[in-house]
Amino acid sequence: MIRVNQLYKSFGSATILKDINTSFEQGKTNLIIGSSGSGKTVFLKCLLGLFQPEQGEIYYGKQAFSAMTRNQKKDLREHIGMVFQGGALFDSMTVEENVMFPLRMYSNQNQREMLERVNTVLDRVNLQNANKKFPSEISGGMQKRVAIARAIVNNPRYLFCDEPNSGLDPKTSMVIDNLIKEITSEYNMTTIINTHDMNSVMEIGQNIVFLKDGQVAWQGNASNIFDASEQSVIDFVYSSNLFKKIRGIQQQSKGTT
Repeated sequence: MIRVNQLYKSFGSATILKDINTSFEQGKTNLIIGSSGSGKTVFLKCLLGLFQPEQGEIYYGKQAFSAMTRNQKKDLREHIGMVFQGGALFDSMTVEENVMFPLRMYSNQNQREMLERVNTVLDRVNLQNANKKFPSEISGGMQKRVAIARAIVNNPRYLFCDEPNSGLDPKTSMVIDNLIKEITSEYNMTTIINTHDMNSVMEIGQNIVFLKDGQVAWQGNASNIFDASEQSVIDFVYSSNLFKKIRGIQQQSKGTT
């Protein structure tokens, strides 16, 4: 679990995050959502330790990040997996080499052990025969699955995903969503996903934190987000074409009853 207590983050005179109090549950897909400029990316970077907040605290388990020693922070980072928005694969490396990269950095395994682990996670993301291919030789959806395999190859405790469905068609996006949800449960990780995709919200939103103007305006899950009374949440939910149609149907239904 990751717990956030009274978090503030500013840049110059602009306060981006204001008194954020929330928690992200282990073994569940935790989503950070909100409109552009709501503070999602800054919040994610604070959680990753890339930005230092002026006030407040982030707890990984029972340990406060600010109280960790340099070695403790290094150890924590070795237990974090990251899926970047564009995949961020190394173009000059094969799929196998990309997935093996974290093992070379952080593990003491020999070549045979590393290859066995790489094959295990590639099998888990249904890429059994892609080892020797380069990123340019596979589809965007396959590249995202490689990125997920690389993120979990070290058996992380925490998995962060920044817009994992960016640039993907709806069908492939659903495959990636379900894969992340399944892996989160299997590995019992604390998974945090930064997204604006309402389809992802409805598919895998087990714990949802909605930001507005750098504050937590609502928190819940996919089953109760339609009951939210906060207007900014309602506007966000019905911002996609799909949910605009659903809202229209609901309004028509109310008009006929």
